[in-house]
This record gives sequence, structure tokens and C-alpha cells, in this order.
Amino acid sequence: DCNASPVRVFQDEALVQPVCLVGSTLRAPHGCHAQYMANMGSIASLVMAVIINGNDEEGGGIGGTGRSSMKLWGLVVCHHTSARCIPFPLRYACEFLMQAFGLQLNMELQLAVQSLEKRVLRTQTLLCDMLLRDSPTGIVTQSPSIMDLVKCDGAALYYQGNYYPLGVTPTESQIRDIIEWLLAFHGDSTGLSTDSLADAGYPGAASLGDAVCGMAVAYITEKDFLFWFRSHTAKEIKWGGAKHHPEDKDDGQRMHPRSSFKAFLEVVKSRSMQWENAEMDAIHSLQLILRDSFKEAENNDSKAVVHTHMAELELQGVDELSSVAREMVRLIETATAPIFAVDVKGRINGWNAKVSELTGLLVEEAMGKSLVHDIVYKESQETVDKLLSHALKGILSKFLVPCRFIGFIRQEKSN
Repeated sequence: DCNASPVRVFQDEALVQPVCLVGSTLRAPHGCHAQYMANMGSIASLVMAVIINGNDEEGGGIGGTGRSSMKLWGLVVCHHTSARCIPFPLRYACEFLMQAFGLQLNMELQLAVQSLEKRVLRTQTLLCDMLLRDSPTGIVTQSPSIMDLVKCDGAALYYQGNYYPLGVTPTESQIRDIIEWLLAFHGDSTGLSTDSLADAGYPGAASLGDAVCGMAVAYITEKDFLFWFRSHTAKEIKWGGAKHHPEDKDDGQRMHPRSSFKAFLEVVKSRSMQWENAEMDAIHSLQLILRDSFKEAENNDSKAVVHTHMAELELQGVDELSSVAREMVRLIETATAPIFAVDVKGRINGWNAKVSELTGLLVEEAMGKSLVHDIVYKESQETVDKLLSHALKGILSKFLVPCRFIGFIRQEKSN
């Protein structure tokens, strides 16, 4: 409730460290967030985090030992036009839903990465065919070109003193200046990638404007280079809830929505999207291929025989999907909420520990039993049968169905 007065938290003075509120779901919102809510006419909000598996190399993990691979992917924010109290059981159910969604999302992201890698391999194969048939300039004069290898706004080849630009690129004089800067400050490396030429230290970044902010470059020889360029990303960011009034200013201690919006644009205006690891791998692979091809062309020898080393880039899709599936099963089995599953014939094929605790029916005893005939009371069988029929059709239904406890079942059998 953005209109509610926050309540201070007091801790025992004997405590050395401050009380950690990371796991608290009822913390007071930041003043800036409350102001945004008021500007949008939304009084209450419920925010849920979407956590996925992260990349340890990015250094963006959270938590301590064993959780370094987890990272925040996004937030699900629910708005309401009036004050609303969400009871704990519903909040807990939402938290479990976000965990399941995070697993599914992680699988989708892995599939997207695999699809990107396959597309890159196909493009590399076509570029290699061009090198076999034509001169090295074919990778910029024909289709597909080096622009199709990675997502970019422009690309260029600087070969034997000639400039071959594609898309949004610097002028020839600007590219020569960039090459001089690269050789002077990054001459010992095999390439460079940055989402901000200004932050990378290039003195002429201001003259390039917003059209060219990010750059990836691969050194082919001492005089030949491949470039990829990206524009700034501020145009892709959309915000809601900011009041565009000139009198809205920060008072030096409190950040208001309008000022925080402007500050964020100033940060990202001179930056492009970051270069992903898979994209840099594709660029590096093409760099190695072109080095051999350029050497062959300079020596006027036979056409270079190009190999893409497909075995080194073999996808691990099956193992990754199996890992996600195992994690989903583990999450269900260890959930504190009772969860069970049935097949199309209504037989139990999933039974977690919480259901076993509540019913007294062990997993091995429950598996294969009929939900309708073995688990619920006879007077509820028609209701459960209708529920299963709706579920198979994708229809969400809500029923209160009492289940028989194992003691009652065994008593029936003994009688």
C-alpha cells in the first residue's frame, strides 16, 4: 500500500549485525517506487522475483556457497487500484509458482542459446563456402554476410587498405582512426569487444554519436580487421509512471521518479547491448578461419580448405534438458505444499513427501492407485472424475475433495 505509513524495525542492541530482511515479504517499499505507484494510479503492489541459473563467469551470482550460479532474471509486479491484503498461503503459492516458472524459463533460455548456436554454425558454413569459391571480400559483398553472423547494426571488413562497410558504420577516415587507436593501445591482443567505445577509452567516441556505441573487432592480420558495430539502446527502453513536470526535482536526499528516469537514460544512452559469450565465440571462430584463408590468398596458393571444427562446438542440449527436468522433479518432491499427479487414466504417477505426510500413504503405496476409486471417498468420486475430465481439456476447476487417510484404507481392507 503506497499510502500506508511505514513501520520502523527495531532490533536488539546486543546484535552485532543488522537484521537481514532479504527473506521478508512485507518490507516497506522504496519511496521512489511508492511515488511511481501513485503517479500511475495504482495503490497496492505485489512483487515476485524470477530466479534462474546464472553464468558463473559473469560474476553476477547471488547468495553464498552453492548458490553462486543463481541470478535475478526479472520481476513480476502485480498492481491494484486500492489497498489489498494478500494472505500468507496465497503469497506462498505465488512464490512456488515463480520457482516453477523460473525452471521453465531457464529451459526456454537454454533452448534459445542452442538455437542461436545452430544458426551461427550454419552461417559459418556458408561463409566458409564463400571463401573456398571467391576472394575474402565475398563475406561482405554476398549473402549471407558477416552481419548475419551476430546481431548488429553494422559490420565492416578492412582488407589490404580497402574499406568494405555494411549497415551503420563509421566513415573510412573514422575507421582508420579507430585502427590507429587499436594498434596503439590494444596491439598485443587478438581483438576487442565493448558496449561503450567511450568507456573503452577511444578519444573519438563522441564524434561517432549514438549510431556507433558498441564494437567488436577481430584482428585477421596486422593490417586486416573485421568489425561489428551496435547502436545505443536508450531508444529500446520504455517507462511508465513518470510525471513530466519541470518542477519535479530531487531535494538532494530523496530521489523522485522523474529525476531517476533521466539519470538512467544518461547512463544507457552511450551504451549498446552487451556482446554475448556465444557471439564472441562465433567471431573468434571466424577469425581463425579467415587467418588461414588470408594467408593462402596472399601467397597465391591454392584455395584454402576450411574446416569449422564442428566436433568442438557440439551442443549439449540433451544433458541440459535432462538437468532441468531433474531439478523440476526435485522441486516438486521437496515442496512444502502437497502435490500429486495422475496420468490420463487417473492413476497416481506423482506423490510428493508432503502428501505422504498428510495422508500417511507412502510413495510406493500410492503409485499406480486410482485417484477416483482408491484415494477419495465414494461420495466424492463423481466430483473427482469431473475434475479430471476438466483438467484433460485444459479447464481450471476448484473443488474441495476430502481424501481418505491410510489408516482408514487399511481398516476397510481388514474388514
